[in-house]
Amino acid sequence: MATTNGDKKHVLNHITPEQVAIEIKDPVDPKALEQAKAILQELRQKDGETSSIAPTGVVRSSKLLEIGKRFGDIAQDATTYVVSSEDCKKAFEELPDGHRQALVNIHGRVKAFAEAQRATVKDMEMDIPGGKAGHTVSACKAAGCYAPGGRYPLPSSVVMTVATARAAGCEKVILASPKPAQITLAAAHIAGVDQFLCVGGAQAIAAMAYGVDGEGGAAAVARCDCICGPGNKWVTAAKSIVNGYCGIDMLAGPSEVLVICDDTANPEVVAADLIAQAEHDVVARAILLSTDSDMIKNVDAEVAKQIDALPEPNKSTALEALKQSFAIKCDSIDQCVALSDDIAPEHLEIQTREAMKVGEQCANYGGLFVGEHAAEVLGDYGAGPNHTLPTGATSRYTGGLSVFNFLRIRTWMRVDKADDSQPMVQDSIVMARLEGLEGHARAAEKRQK
Repeated sequence: MATTNGDKKHVLNHITPEQVAIEIKDPVDPKALEQAKAILQELRQKDGETSSIAPTGVVRSSKLLEIGKRFGDIAQDATTYVVSSEDCKKAFEELPDGHRQALVNIHGRVKAFAEAQRATVKDMEMDIPGGKAGHTVSACKAAGCYAPGGRYPLPSSVVMTVATARAAGCEKVILASPKPAQITLAAAHIAGVDQFLCVGGAQAIAAMAYGVDGEGGAAAVARCDCICGPGNKWVTAAKSIVNGYCGIDMLAGPSEVLVICDDTANPEVVAADLIAQAEHDVVARAILLSTDSDMIKNVDAEVAKQIDALPEPNKSTALEALKQSFAIKCDSIDQCVALSDDIAPEHLEIQTREAMKVGEQCANYGGLFVGEHAAEVLGDYGAGPNHTLPTGATSRYTGGLSVFNFLRIRTWMRVDKADDSQPMVQDSIVMARLEGLEGHARAAEKRQK
């Protein structure tokens, strides 16, 4: 709960650096995992079957339609779980001019950034004793993209996932999003989706991971090699189940922002950025680290004022999220950086003197936003870098969604000159026998001159 100081209520909890609990939480909810397993099982069983399904079992078309209706993804009288490309195009064309142009602009920036990323990774080769070795870079064939369709429509997630898969070079891109709004359909059109499934939750992940059979004239869905995009706890649980059968980008948890600021920051701006993150979800988290006590007080006052001006349900959502949010007075910027690296936030904002220098000292974050004008929301809406970022301290070992999630780096080698390869052959014989693998040693000896 929010703490109090005299008769002034703090919207953010005020804690000390020593009170920070670094929790590495499992993003997969146990109950949701059990429910997701049941949904996947049902989707891949024929009527009357009770036995377990082999990993290669595809999703049944009739079951996907049935479960989509059961969970409210699609209307009860719907006859298909697919949105046509013509409907997506129509939705785009019927947008007001300003909305359509904003979508085009955002897609262009995300596409340009992803293409620039792709250009940094190329095929290569080098000399080895007696021959050559190298790697090739190629995209997986089919990508599955998920865009949430719950509390708010998120066309930005459509653009972030689909445009990135396209820039990587995926031949086929499938999108799933339940109860799609017009702007979501329009985003699917501009991003270049091949097939749009209007189902959500675990059922959507199953359809993309295993494919859909298309029996009885229903739409068949190709199984995807990689699935990406944020979603609710059932989406996350289902992604954890199919991981390994196909690739996934990450298991994302509640969204979070951490702002490091000193006495030069603008409290109105800092407060607005904290609230923007808090309105995402009741379990989102907004964190403020500052070297200035007055700044924390001023941000508190601004948060209270600005949150009162929010409409519903944004206001109540943000207020609930702020219950697990906090502010810390730090002794120095170095202490701010150290705490931030321990927390390893999804979004990290730096609003200090020499902000870029401070940002370069930080090691763990999903996305970095440097300076007062680099609002995290600009990252949400297509400055270029992807907004699908690691949460829950997982930025200690991974980064956000990028073209690299869809690329395969495959190595190769060849030996043209057996005489020149003999030192390498001899080393292999020695090492194989040190490991006790006599068959390996003898295979290498077959290459001795």
